[in-house]
Amino acid sequence: MGDTDVAAWAALLRVHAALVPRMDKELQAACGLPFTWYDVLLELNSAPGRRLSMGELGEKAVVSRTRVSRVVDQLVEARLVSRESNPDDRRSAYAVITEAGRQRLRAAAPVYLGAIERHFTSVMTAAESRAVARALEKVVASQASGG
Repeated sequence: MGDTDVAAWAALLRVHAALVPRMDKELQAACGLPFTWYDVLLELNSAPGRRLSMGELGEKAVVSRTRVSRVVDQLVEARLVSRESNPDDRRSAYAVITEAGRQRLRAAAPVYLGAIERHFTSVMTAAESRAVARALEKVVASQASGG
């Protein structure tokens, strides 16, 4: 492993540590929506049928698997998500985005996308942004396939 490998990993960690709290603060100030809520709502909204099992949500969401259940509980309490029982497996449930959840997500999207542009992509060229996306997608794909 070379210095460049370590530098790439360290830069990824520093970017994450710097930007997630900043974006969380901006989303909460503008929309009253924590970053973790936005992330879960975004995953549910883009899922088939706008629902995911708790296990699927734990795999897809940026929030840790151990926190997914707590975040979903908060979203249910806020009426942005509902829980549906799984007819095939009574031990599991689905999280489903509600219409109110979709409205809040739509309202927050410009704030979220603006923060990405301001704090992340505006400091890169389009080619650098594409390269970062491709490289990180390869890492995610290798983990999904057991790499």
